[in-house]
Amino acid sequence: MKLVQLIYISTATQQHDEVALKDIMESASQKNEPESVTGMLLYCDGNFMQVLEGESEAVEATYSRISRDLRHKDIIEVLRQPVTQRSFGHWSMGFRAIRPSELLSRPAYAPFFDGGFVAANLGAQPSLALEMLQDFGLSDREIRLS
Repeated sequence: MKLVQLIYISTATQQHDEVALKDIMESASQKNEPESVTGMLLYCDGNFMQVLEGESEAVEATYSRISRDLRHKDIIEVLRQPVTQRSFGHWSMGFRAIRPSELLSRPAYAPFFDGGFVAANLGAQPSLALEMLQDFGLSDREIRLS
């Protein structure tokens, strides 16, 4: 079994409220669980950052489906790498909505977030994108839908 991890960022085509975000997460969980795809989704100020984990073919199929979703645009792959174990294996899709003001408590991330996840800056340090997903994923303020 060849596990991979894929991180991308994108821009929402419209602002999403809590109800819409919950619908996105429930749909993602229902589709990802049978394929054994796990991960974490961050949403902040109209932008998404997501990590997908699983077997290579399942992650590719999931990413292809996500890429066709009209709820977002400007999809940019930040990181794709083989992994020996999952970082987000304890739920089919974790989720966290972040307020821009919350980034003030994490100043190390500020240069990589300027009104959205900045692809060029995250691309220069893709491990930071993973670190950010893990950090917010472990926060006790997260919403877990599994």
